[in-house]
Amino acid sequence: QVRLVESGGGVVQPGGSLRLSCAASGINFKLYTMDWNRQAPGKQLELVARITSGHTTAYEDSVRGRFTISRDNVWNKVYLQMNSLKPEDTALYFCSTNHRNNVYRGQGTQVTVSS
Repeated sequence: QVRLVESGGGVVQPGGSLRLSCAASGINFKLYTMDWNRQAPGKQLELVARITSGHTTAYEDSVRGRFTISRDNVWNKVYLQMNSLKPEDTALYFCSTNHRNNVYRGQGTQVTVSS
């Protein structure tokens, strides 16, 4: 059974930083591409960052240079380091992966950027 559990969200002032974590189980983690996504109220789901099994990364334009995705194949975790946060980064963040043509995602962790 695939399970993804996110943590690390919270309330932060503009310009602040947060580090999100996602713990994965039920898959051979090191073989999987992992995504961080976000969804703000009234907005579409957005792919924020991706890391492949080979550690190749990709970012959505608005976060490139501010966010960094990384993974730890020993602890089966994927991280999202978020710096220089802006109010428009406020959203529910969750990790996801594709396993046997099904997309699995966790319950999400809320990030609120507000002064």
